[in-house]
Amino acid sequence: MRFDGTIFDIEGTLIDCVPQNLNSWRETLSSFGLTVPLEVLQPYSGMDGDDMLQILAPDMDKKLRRRVLEAEGKNFEAKYLTSVRAFAGIRPLFEAIKREGGKIALATDCKDPELKHYRAVLGVDDLIDVIACGEDVVEGKPSPKLVCLAAERLGIDPARAVMTGDTPYDAEAARGAGVSALGLLTGGFSRKTLKDAGCFAAIKEVGDMRGILATSEGDPRGGETPSLTPKSS
Repeated sequence: MRFDGTIFDIEGTLIDCVPQNLNSWRETLSSFGLTVPLEVLQPYSGMDGDDMLQILAPDMDKKLRRRVLEAEGKNFEAKYLTSVRAFAGIRPLFEAIKREGGKIALATDCKDPELKHYRAVLGVDDLIDVIACGEDVVEGKPSPKLVCLAAERLGIDPARAVMTGDTPYDAEAARGAGVSALGLLTGGFSRKTLKDAGCFAAIKEVGDMRGILATSEGDPRGGETPSLTPKSS
């Protein structure tokens, strides 16, 4: 199967920021009287923040959860945002996708100012066709709404798209939207966890995508490796 569109998560996928995010969450929760070790937080990395809080602090009401979410965003922006870096090989990968006629979308739970900074760090706005972000939907991943919106804005059949992300929540969102899922190990999840969530493959990092997605025209739902090249007319 050849894809017409490639949808990318940002945090932990294109931008190396998972340790910063986890530390920001640990510090914020501590400021609200909740001691949550990093190893307890990590399995929820990439999950919608409100969903995560409902699991970690089930007695916390909606109003307080909103305060925690706002505080975490401010803490991350103040202490960690400027330290993030892009993973290697992103521009060559995006250029290859575009050269083959494919479309590119970003589907991320994050909002400005984080999103604005990430885009500046990546420096590939000229290669991105559409963006679906946290300001566009109420529910983040694993809800499929972001991925559905990204495919809709690309103007393609979801079955002709692949979502690349670093967490099982990206994969769950993709599969819920009828989109194939490719996993990356940069979020700290194992290959087994990513594949169990629906990824047809799990690779080390985003720069390795060109190799795995350009070797075959097989259908990932049948276990073969797909290609980024769009279908011929």
